[in-house]
Amino acid sequence: MAIEIKAPVFPESVADGTVATWHKKPGEAVARDELIVDIETDKVVLEVVAPADGVISQVLKNEGDTVLSQEVLALFEAGAAASAPAPAPAPAAVAAPVVAETSSADDALSPAVRKLIAEHNLDPARIAGTGKGGRLTKEDVESHLKKPAAPAAAPAAAPAPVAQAIAMAVGDRVEKRVPMTRLRAKVAERLLEAKQSTAMLTTFNEVNMKPVMDLRKQYAEKFEKVHGVRLGFMSFFVKAAIEALKRFPAVNASIDGNDIVYHGFYDVGVAVSSDRGLVVPILRNTERMSLAEVEKTIGDFGKKAKDGKLTIDDMTGGTFTISNGGVFGSLLSTPILNPPQTAILGMHKIQERPMAVNGQVVILPMMYLALSYDHRLIDGKEAVSFLVAIKELVEDPARLLLEI
Repeated sequence: MAIEIKAPVFPESVADGTVATWHKKPGEAVARDELIVDIETDKVVLEVVAPADGVISQVLKNEGDTVLSQEVLALFEAGAAASAPAPAPAPAAVAAPVVAETSSADDALSPAVRKLIAEHNLDPARIAGTGKGGRLTKEDVESHLKKPAAPAAAPAAAPAPVAQAIAMAVGDRVEKRVPMTRLRAKVAERLLEAKQSTAMLTTFNEVNMKPVMDLRKQYAEKFEKVHGVRLGFMSFFVKAAIEALKRFPAVNASIDGNDIVYHGFYDVGVAVSSDRGLVVPILRNTERMSLAEVEKTIGDFGKKAKDGKLTIDDMTGGTFTISNGGVFGSLLSTPILNPPQTAILGMHKIQERPMAVNGQVVILPMMYLALSYDHRLIDGKEAVSFLVAIKELVEDPARLLLEI
């Protein structure tokens, strides 16, 4: 029975997708729920699985084609068996000598082989044939062309021609043109939109990470034993951001036309690196989460991003974003807003620096913080005060537990 394999139902925020990879070919056996094709959208890669045991009878959308929601991708035959490979041709009664085949006239070569040999000025006698009776095939010639050419024998006193050939090969100016992935194209579009449609400014501060590092050192082993997850830095910044957002509601708001939307919840996006690029899954209702729950959720998102399993729901929404460029070694940067959000916090590399403490020079592990904000909604005083609040909370972690 023929079944139509259709693209998934896309959410309203996704107009279309692109056929990324066919994992099964027509005629190849497929088991029920086995992955057969990936559909890439501007946010995630959606997987389409087989509805039953059977085979794909016809592919209607090739890799790279654009597809709409519920558009037919292929035809599927449920219960059909995989097509058997074509039987090998029976050997001739008397095999002709290989030498006779390879030394015969050009009519022993196919037109495609003759064309390749003529184009590249090759000697067919120097190419090993794998076809019937030792005949040359097109694949034989192509394989021969891919092999590095052996340097011609030259007197020991004159190796210059060989060196020149190597220099020319290394010095070739090579260009490669590939289309943007849908995710990269969407990221480019969003970044340009953020620069053109917001009045973005950035304020900076620095935070002493020693109190948090001492706390981690003291309780890291017990924390992991009790909660089954390592205690990282991100959870402290997430919880500090929540407390600061409660004090400065405009930083958790968004602009909708001429209206300001103040959100009564705190959905924090955490930037995660994946093979496809930077993605921002959302931690929902973080005000209700413990440090351990924040760490577990971020860890789960990291695994899903690595495996390409993040869903559109995982990355939809968000009222505030935190990005940690420090994991890549960034000492200081200016994060870009993620509209319609009005602020984003940038964390950076922890680096020991000499600091003045009570009139004494002390070496402390310091981190630069950056807050980019939309000046249309958030005033400079409010932005600076928000960042100072985060600094104070991280430098005195007990205040996070006491919510003071």
